[in-house]
Amino acid sequence: MHMIKSPAHNARTLLINAVRFPETLPQLTLTDWDLLLRIARSKRLLGRLHADLSRLELLESIPTAAAAQLQAAHNLVRHRHTVLTWELDRILWALNEIKVPIIALKGTAYIIAKLPNSAGRFFADLDILVPISRIAEVEQKLTKRGWLKTQLSPYDDRYYRLWMHEIPPLRHRERESEIDIHHALLPRTSRYGTKLDTMMLFSESYSIKNSQVRVLGAQDMVLHALVHLLLEGDPNEGLRLRDLIDVADLLCHFGSTPKFWKGLVLRAQQFQLERILYYGLRYSQRLLAVQIPNSVLQSLTQSAPKLPIRWLMDWLMPLALLPEHPDYPQRIAVFARWLLYLRAHWLRMPFLLLVRHLTYKSWLRMRGTQRHVEIKPQDLQQL
Repeated sequence: MHMIKSPAHNARTLLINAVRFPETLPQLTLTDWDLLLRIARSKRLLGRLHADLSRLELLESIPTAAAAQLQAAHNLVRHRHTVLTWELDRILWALNEIKVPIIALKGTAYIIAKLPNSAGRFFADLDILVPISRIAEVEQKLTKRGWLKTQLSPYDDRYYRLWMHEIPPLRHRERESEIDIHHALLPRTSRYGTKLDTMMLFSESYSIKNSQVRVLGAQDMVLHALVHLLLEGDPNEGLRLRDLIDVADLLCHFGSTPKFWKGLVLRAQQFQLERILYYGLRYSQRLLAVQIPNSVLQSLTQSAPKLPIRWLMDWLMPLALLPEHPDYPQRIAVFARWLLYLRAHWLRMPFLLLVRHLTYKSWLRMRGTQRHVEIKPQDLQQL
């Protein structure tokens, strides 16, 4: 007797197979294409499908209407890449006089380093990393050159500057492009990465030809992608499948070098990110079938959570990462996204600070007004 698969299972299988085996896409029926386009759009993966089919020279083998939608997504991605690289060029121009070392992060780094996961990938904002000792100087220089500070409540501004790993976003007054300026990869209050010294990231970074900008070393780039995936959940979207695909692409690209895997484990241990790496490798392998050396998996065995937690994460992660059927939303998936969002906050700051933060934010929402919160000199001495 054949078991009837649920609509959610069919939607997840359809999208994962499209990502893993793009050569099979010409075999889909029109009904399959209709569903695939809807769920790929919701996960911002239309550009990825176009890139894979273009690489395989199969765009002419799929329905014309589907090809048109993929082409539109490709055009949008190309435009976004142009916007980000131009904004980076303008930032380098604005900061040229002060000679500050700059590392491009996430999407911008993938683009300028020409990494495989940049193909067809839509990136929203531009992220850079600078030494914390230069952060005030960088912000001041950019605000003089046309970037405006985001209008935040005094509390939120203080939250960024005292607890987070970045200052409030800046937006250009004409182009309206938003940039995030980081001084670390993790919030100061995070339970993870307490030994993650930003200057160690600079020592392993490498420069891009004909540019003063740098990108993270291979191991650091993977670990940052995992931090972004697992510790920055969204209560509505949940964990982002496209971020896990970034991780999988980076592992496949860098993993062809034998020294990479040993260095990845050592770097995770150095930064106290072994649990993050354990989860990243586990779900890259389980959901996207990434080939990971057994020796690497064995070396992370001690970093695994206790069995009940592992079972819980194995249940939550697919629900939060993989798509739902757009016509049959699941309350259990909403619950999974909410739980992982709470987990991300739990790991970002100590319990008492988290309670204080959420309580104050709730009070502000109910009161409907902003209260001035002063950043005291003793606060700044903690930076």
